[in-house]
Amino acid sequence: MLDHIFITVSDIERSIAFYEAAFAPLGIIHAVDYDGKDGPEGHPDLKGFGANGRVFFWLREGVADSRSAHIGLVAKGEAEVNAFHAAALGAGASDNGKPGARLHYDPRYYAANVFDPDGYSLEVVYKSWQHPQA
Repeated sequence: MLDHIFITVSDIERSIAFYEAAFAPLGIIHAVDYDGKDGPEGHPDLKGFGANGRVFFWLREGVADSRSAHIGLVAKGEAEVNAFHAAALGAGASDNGKPGARLHYDPRYYAANVFDPDGYSLEVVYKSWQHPQA
């Protein structure tokens, strides 16, 4: 199981603002900042995002390489996927796939895709078969 991921962004303040807005519909917040001097030698400063008491998505400033990661995040339903897509576009993302079923994967695979300001590929997905029925 994945515990955390770091991505390198070219403008940390721009990326913090982007992710605060884009992640809000998912309940993911800018939770903590980590000062690299508190870690081992050479540790970068980090800006951490998370939910439910866990910080799992970290930004560090440097030379971005958008080809290095595709990030998929879980949504609780189609409405959350739609809200993420709208929030991300409003915060400066580029569209890479409007919300809808991804029939090439499964008819129950509902997702939206965007590129963040550095070109990282983000996908928010709702897979109904992976959620308990109420």
